[in-house]
Amino acid sequence: MEKWRCIPCDYIYDPAEGDTEGGIEPGVSFEDLPDDWVCPICGVGKDEFEKVS
Repeated sequence: MEKWRCIPCDYIYDPAEGDTEGGIEPGVSFEDLPDDWVCPICGVGKDEFEKVS
């Protein structure tokens, strides 16, 4: 699964780790995150993320 980077703060969403503090279990792809999920560091939405190559 691909990692995604928050453009404003450089947080990396890694599907292998999920976002346990945000209630996202490991194994959830970025595309499958809820539409209202936000960056756990700076609070921006999914539209502020870019795929990490």
